Order: sequence, then structure tokens, then C-alpha cells
Amino acid sequence: MARVMACDDDHVIRGLLEVNLEMEGYDVVTACDGQDALDKVRAHAPDLILLDVMMPNLNGWQVAEALQADEGTRDIPIVFLSARAMETDVQRGTGLGAAAYVTKPFDPIDLMELVAQLLADRGVA
Repeated sequence: MARVMACDDDHVIRGLLEVNLEMEGYDVVTACDGQDALDKVRAHAPDLILLDVMMPNLNGWQVAEALQADEGTRDIPIVFLSARAMETDVQRGTGLGAAAYVTKPFDPIDLMELVAQLLADRGVA
């Protein structure tokens, strides 16, 4: 079973992600801020990370940079989920190696399809 981390400081969005991912059969780990995400990535080794950009403690950019700098985590696909929809934000996300950049509000069905495709591309089901 694939493990997906959902990191968002908004408990409603985090809950929505968790429910939808679990309905798709994924093992879900949630994180409420950037530091929590880094701690849990190391503890739970997710196969994919859904990462908000604007969060307390460490923002999503900082989390992605830390993950990219670590040989043990740099290959985990990151999907940014953000209300920041400017082209410069999307470019920054892809420049940090993100597999995808999804703007809020997002369609949960489309997001679950994206998650399934990214995991299938990695050979993880």
C-alpha cells in the first residue's frame, strides 16, 4: 500500500485530503506545518508528499529545499497545493523539483487521479 503525506496548516483541507486518500486505499500520514512534515517524512518515509506552501514554522518552499538537500528524501515526489497561483510561484515550485503544482481550490477527484498517476509512474501502487 502506498503511503502519502498530506501537509497543510488548515485542518479542514488536511482532513479532506486524508479522507480522500484513505478512500483511494492509501496509507496516510498528516502534518500540520513544515517542521512537522520534515519530522514525519523521516519517521514514515512516504511515497509521495502533498505540500502546502504557506505554513507556519517552515513554509513549503523551505520543506522542499530541505527534502531536496537530503539524499534519503530527494526522490520523493512533491505536489505543491497552494492558493499562490502566480506564474512565478508555479515556476518556483517546479524549480524546486516538484512533480506538480496544484492551485487551491482544487478538485479532489482530479487530485486523486494525479496522485495515482505519479505513484504509478514510480511503480508504487
